[in-house]
Amino acid sequence: MASASSSSARHLFSDSKRRLAERVNVNVNNIGSVARQIVRGSKSNEMLMQAAKSLAQLETTIDGSAQNLRKMELIRAHMGYQFDVIETNAQKLEYIQEQVCAMER
Repeated sequence: MASASSSSARHLFSDSKRRLAERVNVNVNNIGSVARQIVRGSKSNEMLMQAAKSLAQLETTIDGSAQNLRKMELIRAHMGYQFDVIETNAQKLEYIQEQVCAMER
């Protein structure tokens, strides 16, 4: 009877040892998974920071471009006014030229 009890205890011990090894294995795998997620998260954070820095650098360029567009719009408007004045003066010049020709005859 002592041998049956001893073999049963050995069986329980080996079974417990096997289950403990399985749990340790599962926990190690879970820790590895958590570590991979942390690494991915830190890379995502780095990527977001890099994108934010790039956007901040582009912001000054975008602002400069917007200012240049406003200046170009003003220049276009002034050129339009100048064109209108030149066109009006050209029409007057034709009239004056006709008057001078009429005086010469």
